[in-house]
Amino acid sequence: MIGSLQPGAHNSITDVPGVKVGHVSLIAGDGPLVERQGPARTGVTAVLPHSGDIFREKVEAAAHVINGFGKSVGLPQVVELGVIETPILLTGTLNVWTVADAVVDYTTGRNPGVYSVNPVVAECNDSRLNDALGRHVHKEHALEARPSRPPGKPTWRRATSAREWACRASAGRPASAHPRAGSL
Repeated sequence: MIGSLQPGAHNSITDVPGVKVGHVSLIAGDGPLVERQGPARTGVTAVLPHSGDIFREKVEAAAHVINGFGKSVGLPQVVELGVIETPILLTGTLNVWTVADAVVDYTTGRNPGVYSVNPVVAECNDSRLNDALGRHVHKEHALEARPSRPPGKPTWRRATSAREWACRASAGRPASAHPRAGSL
Protein backbone atom coordinates (compact mmCIF):
# COMPACT_ATOMS: atom_id res chain seq x y z
CA MET A 1 0.00 0.00 0.00
CA ILE A 2 1.26 3.45 -0.89
CA GLY A 3 0.44 6.26 1.55
CA SER A 4 -1.34 6.16 4.87
CA LEU A 5 -4.96 5.86 3.72
CA GLN A 6 -6.75 2.61 3.01
CA PRO A 7 -7.66 2.05 -0.66
CA GLY A 8 -11.29 2.08 -1.70
CA ALA A 9 -13.38 -0.93 -2.61
CA HIS A 10 -11.98 -1.13 -6.16
CA ASN A 11 -8.56 0.46 -5.46
CA SER A 12 -9.47 2.85 -8.24
CA ILE A 13 -9.87 6.59 -8.83
CA THR A 14 -13.57 5.80 -9.25
CA ASP A 15 -13.75 4.97 -5.54
CA VAL A 16 -13.87 8.76 -5.03
CA PRO A 17 -17.57 9.69 -4.83
CA GLY A 18 -18.85 11.05 -8.14
CA VAL A 19 -15.69 10.38 -10.17
CA LYS A 20 -16.22 8.39 -13.36
CA VAL A 21 -13.68 7.08 -15.86
CA GLY A 22 -14.29 5.93 -19.42
CA HIS A 23 -11.94 4.63 -22.09
CA VAL A 24 -11.84 3.72 -25.77
CA SER A 25 -9.06 1.55 -27.17
CA LEU A 26 -8.19 1.61 -30.86
CA ILE A 27 -6.52 -1.61 -31.92
CA ALA A 28 -6.34 -2.16 -35.64
CA GLY A 29 -3.96 -3.76 -38.08
CA ASP A 30 -1.11 -6.21 -37.77
CA GLY A 31 2.42 -6.58 -39.00
CA PRO A 32 5.28 -4.13 -39.21
CA LEU A 33 4.80 -0.42 -38.68
CA VAL A 34 3.93 1.59 -41.77
CA GLU A 35 4.03 5.25 -40.81
CA ARG A 36 0.65 7.00 -41.06
CA GLN A 37 -1.09 3.68 -41.81
CA GLY A 38 -0.68 1.43 -38.79
CA PRO A 39 -0.92 -0.74 -36.95
CA ALA A 40 -2.86 1.32 -34.39
CA ARG A 41 -2.57 0.66 -30.64
CA THR A 42 -3.88 3.81 -28.96
CA GLY A 43 -6.96 5.27 -27.32
CA VAL A 44 -8.61 7.92 -25.17
CA THR A 45 -9.36 7.98 -21.44
CA ALA A 46 -11.85 10.45 -19.95
CA VAL A 47 -11.98 11.33 -16.25
CA LEU A 48 -15.11 13.14 -15.04
CA PRO A 49 -14.86 14.63 -11.55
CA HIS A 50 -18.67 14.74 -11.18
CA SER A 51 -21.74 13.95 -13.26
CA GLY A 52 -23.03 17.53 -13.61
CA ASP A 53 -22.09 20.16 -16.18
CA ILE A 54 -18.41 20.62 -15.37
CA PHE A 55 -18.28 23.89 -17.33
CA ARG A 56 -21.05 25.40 -15.17
CA GLU A 57 -19.92 23.62 -11.96
CA LYS A 58 -16.15 24.00 -12.14
CA VAL A 59 -13.88 21.85 -9.97
CA GLU A 60 -10.88 23.08 -8.00
CA ALA A 61 -7.65 21.79 -9.49
CA ALA A 62 -3.91 22.25 -9.65
CA ALA A 63 -1.15 21.18 -12.00
CA HIS A 64 2.55 20.56 -11.53
CA VAL A 65 4.86 19.79 -14.42
CA ILE A 66 7.51 17.19 -13.63
CA ASN A 67 8.64 16.43 -17.17
CA GLY A 68 8.23 19.39 -19.53
CA PHE A 69 8.61 17.09 -22.54
CA GLY A 70 4.94 15.99 -22.51
CA LYS A 71 2.26 17.49 -24.73
CA SER A 72 -0.77 19.00 -23.02
CA VAL A 73 -3.55 21.49 -23.55
CA GLY A 74 -5.08 23.60 -20.80
CA LEU A 75 -2.59 23.28 -17.95
CA PRO A 76 -1.48 26.96 -17.83
CA GLN A 77 -5.07 28.09 -17.19
CA VAL A 78 -5.49 25.40 -14.50
CA VAL A 79 -2.37 26.75 -12.79
CA GLU A 80 -3.56 30.35 -13.14
CA LEU A 81 -7.23 29.96 -12.15
CA GLY A 82 -7.14 26.80 -10.03
CA VAL A 83 -10.14 25.13 -11.68
CA ILE A 84 -11.04 22.75 -14.47
CA GLU A 85 -14.14 23.27 -16.59
CA THR A 86 -14.06 20.12 -18.73
CA PRO A 87 -13.40 16.44 -18.18
CA ILE A 88 -9.72 15.52 -18.15
CA LEU A 89 -8.76 13.44 -21.17
CA LEU A 90 -5.62 11.41 -21.82
CA THR A 91 -4.56 10.18 -25.26
CA GLY A 92 -1.56 9.38 -27.44
CA THR A 93 1.03 12.10 -27.97
CA LEU A 94 0.02 13.47 -31.37
CA ASN A 95 -3.72 13.07 -30.73
CA VAL A 96 -3.86 15.70 -27.95
CA TRP A 97 -5.08 18.53 -30.20
CA THR A 98 -7.77 16.45 -31.92
CA VAL A 99 -9.14 15.36 -28.55
CA ALA A 100 -9.03 18.96 -27.29
CA ASP A 101 -11.06 20.02 -30.36
CA ALA A 102 -13.66 17.36 -29.51
CA VAL A 103 -13.91 18.64 -25.92
CA VAL A 104 -14.37 22.22 -27.14
CA ASP A 105 -17.10 21.15 -29.59
CA TYR A 106 -18.88 19.11 -26.91
CA THR A 107 -18.68 21.78 -24.20
CA THR A 108 -19.73 24.72 -26.38
CA GLY A 109 -22.51 22.60 -27.91
CA ARG A 110 -23.97 21.99 -24.44
CA ASN A 111 -23.52 25.59 -23.32
CA PRO A 112 -24.97 28.03 -25.90
CA GLY A 113 -23.43 31.49 -25.74
CA VAL A 114 -20.07 30.20 -24.49
CA TYR A 115 -17.26 31.31 -26.78
CA SER A 116 -14.23 30.19 -24.81
CA VAL A 117 -13.46 26.97 -22.98
CA ASN A 118 -10.29 25.46 -21.53
CA PRO A 119 -10.09 21.77 -22.39
CA VAL A 120 -7.65 19.75 -20.28
CA VAL A 121 -5.97 17.06 -22.37
CA ALA A 122 -2.62 15.38 -21.77
CA GLU A 123 -0.58 12.74 -23.49
CA CYS A 124 0.42 9.21 -22.68
CA ASN A 125 3.22 8.44 -25.11
CA ASP A 126 2.29 5.23 -26.89
CA SER A 127 4.75 5.55 -29.78
CA ARG A 128 6.50 2.26 -28.99
CA LEU A 129 3.19 0.43 -29.39
CA ASN A 130 1.52 2.52 -32.03
CA ASP A 131 1.81 4.34 -35.34
CA ALA A 132 1.85 7.73 -33.60
CA LEU A 133 2.22 9.67 -36.87
CA GLY A 134 -1.03 8.11 -38.08
CA ARG A 135 -2.98 10.04 -35.44
CA HIS A 136 -5.66 7.36 -35.41
CA VAL A 137 -7.75 8.99 -32.65
CA HIS A 138 -10.58 11.10 -34.04
CA LYS A 139 -13.13 13.39 -32.39
CA GLU A 140 -15.76 10.65 -32.23
CA HIS A 141 -13.37 8.45 -30.20
CA ALA A 142 -13.02 11.18 -27.58
CA LEU A 143 -16.81 11.37 -27.36
CA GLU A 144 -17.12 7.57 -27.14
CA ALA A 145 -14.78 7.55 -24.13
CA ARG A 146 -17.53 8.91 -21.89
CA PRO A 147 -18.21 6.83 -18.82
CA SER A 148 -21.54 5.00 -18.76
CA ARG A 149 -21.26 2.62 -15.81
CA PRO A 150 -22.07 3.44 -12.20
CA PRO A 151 -19.27 4.94 -10.08
CA GLY A 152 -16.78 2.37 -8.82
CA LYS A 153 -16.56 0.46 -12.08
CA PRO A 154 -14.43 2.05 -14.81
CA THR A 155 -15.88 1.82 -18.31
CA TRP A 156 -13.71 0.25 -21.00
CA ARG A 157 -14.98 0.09 -24.52
CA ARG A 158 -13.62 -0.41 -28.00
CA ALA A 159 -14.15 2.17 -30.67
CA THR A 160 -16.68 1.06 -33.25
CA SER A 161 -14.18 1.74 -36.04
CA ALA A 162 -11.49 -0.59 -34.70
CA ARG A 163 -11.04 -3.91 -36.50
CA GLU A 164 -9.93 -5.83 -33.47
CA TRP A 165 -11.32 -6.10 -29.97
CA ALA A 166 -8.77 -6.11 -27.17
CA CYS A 167 -10.19 -4.27 -24.16
CA ARG A 168 -11.34 -6.07 -21.06
CA ALA A 169 -13.13 -4.56 -18.11
CA SER A 170 -11.32 -4.62 -14.80
CA ALA A 171 -13.38 -7.65 -13.79
CA GLY A 172 -12.02 -9.60 -16.77
CA ARG A 173 -15.23 -9.44 -18.82
CA PRO A 174 -15.22 -8.02 -22.33
CA ALA A 175 -16.50 -4.48 -22.51
CA SER A 176 -19.42 -3.87 -24.83
CA ALA A 177 -19.16 -1.60 -27.82
CA HIS A 178 -21.61 1.25 -27.66
CA PRO A 179 -22.90 2.68 -30.93
CA ARG A 180 -23.92 6.06 -29.43
CA ALA A 181 -21.44 8.89 -29.32
CA GLY A 182 -21.86 12.49 -28.37
CA SER A 183 -21.68 12.91 -24.61
CA LEU A 184 -18.65 12.89 -22.39
